[in-house]
Amino acid sequence: MGRVLVLGNAALDLTLRLPRLPLQGETLLGDSAGSAPGGKGLNQAVAAARTGVPVIFHAPIGLDAQGEEIAAALKVEGLAGLELHRVPHPTDFSLLMVLPDGENSIASAGSCAAAFTEAMAQTFAATAGPGDVVVLQGNLTSASTRAALVGASARGAITLFNPAPLWWNVKPLLPHCDIVVVNSGEAETITGFSQPAEAAAALCDHGVAFAIVTLGAGGCLALDNGTLRHYLAPRIEAVDTTGCGDTFCGVLAAMLAEGRDREQSVTLAQSAAALTAQRPGAFAALPSRAEFAALVAQMDL
Repeated sequence: MGRVLVLGNAALDLTLRLPRLPLQGETLLGDSAGSAPGGKGLNQAVAAARTGVPVIFHAPIGLDAQGEEIAAALKVEGLAGLELHRVPHPTDFSLLMVLPDGENSIASAGSCAAAFTEAMAQTFAATAGPGDVVVLQGNLTSASTRAALVGASARGAITLFNPAPLWWNVKPLLPHCDIVVVNSGEAETITGFSQPAEAAAALCDHGVAFAIVTLGAGGCLALDNGTLRHYLAPRIEAVDTTGCGDTFCGVLAAMLAEGRDREQSVTLAQSAAALTAQRPGAFAALPSRAEFAALVAQMDL
């Protein structure tokens, strides 16, 4: 069995349920306000760890109470390795605005993620090896992300890139990515193609071996060595889609590291994401170890 090595952000998620998004200049009242550990990197690492696969997580956090809260939450998750780099900035946070249909919009502050250096990324990548799956997102700088992807690839690891949020040009990094996971909007922004199948093909044209475009309730399209497949999502009543993409990426990486084939890995990732969508929040909605074990048992019958 390989390991999952996640490099990304760790933040606090502030959640507010709204009837709709506010208009420019408008103050809109929401309800069900809450806070929890979060960040794409943290969520993906925890989702992967709860599958039982060994997970190592590196992330930058601030020298403040919020950083201590995140560190305490991660210590009980059974990670095989955890390194939280303390940087002189307020710990990152995200505001998650959840609408009545379960869809969400997110605004984030990322000074800690932006402070993560290329040298730190190279040190992280040096711990990877053949059989490992190295996972990155778009929160760090382009230079640090590239350093980690290039270093991990050179050591024979599988690289999985989930480039959200898109705040720098992703295309130059695609040749260093074995797997890319994007939603349909991100796929169009990166490639210029609005049709998911065309966008997946364009990602592969840029050097990606396995391109996945997630479609929410429509499942996902996966282009693997020229073969396009549509994976249908489980039919559910969505409560909150926050964190579904992170669950998908974390579980996908873990199943590949465990040695499962791509079809099984995608199917289990979608089933786990469906569990997340049926509960409010992101971190609190990640599947538990027992829930994931039940999904695996059902698949392996």
